[in-house]
Formats: sequence, structure tokens, C-alpha cells
Amino acid sequence: MTTSPSRATPDVTDLTRPFWDAAREGRLAIQRCAGCAHYNHPPRTACDACLSTNLAFADVSGKGAVWSFTVMHQKSVAGFEDAVPYLTALVELDEQPLLLLVTNLPGADPSTLRIGHRVHVIFEPLQDGLQLPQFVLDHARLPLSSHLEGAGGEITP
Repeated sequence: MTTSPSRATPDVTDLTRPFWDAAREGRLAIQRCAGCAHYNHPPRTACDACLSTNLAFADVSGKGAVWSFTVMHQKSVAGFEDAVPYLTALVELDEQPLLLLVTNLPGADPSTLRIGHRVHVIFEPLQDGLQLPQFVLDHARLPLSSHLEGAGGEITP
């Protein structure tokens, strides 16, 4: 990886504002249904599990595992042209199976990264005081859980 990407500022809407406000404070907060306790990400107007509209944001641990990843080699993403190759990953948070967040994995080595590697959240400062949740590898690894088995891996050109 040659250089850090030039980040675009996220489009903060009324629906996503609680996520970004928590990130500004160094917390990872995910939308959760008050009726059935299901987490929804990205935020929605109704719960994915029960369709309730009684939703609020709750802090989560910020811990999870790599569910899938790819190494980006093409210079087609604006702001990332000089950063290739870089990793893009789906991280499954510990709070719920298939609660996935898209991230890149700063400092991770694509040749040794594996599905199931443990990660934790950090926050990258952006313009206007925003903080971008990113995930970095833990030093320890845990075995794959049953809901990770069969998940995708690296896709190479």
C-alpha cells in the first residue's frame, strides 16, 4: 500500500446522524430495534427483522471478525487512486451474526489476512470533526464461528 487514501466526507442525514455523532465521540453505535433487539446496519426506517419503526442507536463493543475481504488493485475509486493496492473488508460485529460493516483494514497484510481474523474499531479523523470508524487487526486470533464458515475470501483479478 503506497499512500493513505483521500477521504470524501460522508453524507450525514437525519437517519445516519446518530451513527456519525457517536463516532465523533469515539463510540461505535448501531441502530437497534426496541421491539426485537435486532441490529440494523446501515440504518433504516424500519427493522429488518420485525418491521418495527421503534428504532434507536445503541453502543456496541467495536469488536468483530473479518467476514470477507478483497484487495483492490484498480484505480477506479475516487480518492483511492494512489492507495492501491488496499484492502476492503466486511467485518462481522460480535453483537449479532451477519451484522456487517464495510471498512478497509489499515496496516493489514493481504498475504497473511484470513477470514475470521479478529479486529477492533479505531476512528480516523476526517474534515469537519467527523470520525470514520475503521477496523484494525487484533494480535490474537480466534477460530471461525459456525456462521463464518463458508464466507467469502479474497477476490483477485
